[in-house]
Amino acid sequence: MATRAPPRFVPTLTEVVQGGAPPAQAAVAARDAAADAGPQLSQEQLAQRVLQRLDLTLDRRVREAISTVILEQTSALGPLLRERLEAVVRQAVAQAVAEELKARQRPGARGV
Repeated sequence: MATRAPPRFVPTLTEVVQGGAPPAQAAVAARDAAADAGPQLSQEQLAQRVLQRLDLTLDRRVREAISTVILEQTSALGPLLRERLEAVVRQAVAQAVAEELKARQRPGARGV
């Protein structure tokens, strides 16, 4: 079986936690709590339900995060874009004026 690396943003366990109850007792307690909560779900069904909830939550949160970044970048980009456009327009006007003055100084140039 080939092992795959998990996706980049999947939380992973970084610390081993020692619980008070032995693993067998913890499993029995979890099973009893699940039995009290309602009908039994298979691991596959439980995984599907968790993934569905996670998908909705992640979709909303990712959209919010992207929106925030886009707004921040747009706000920062406005003044820079205005500055660059102003420089381009100034350069184009200066070049057009210089060419016009040069054309007027040529001998035999007619006035427009």
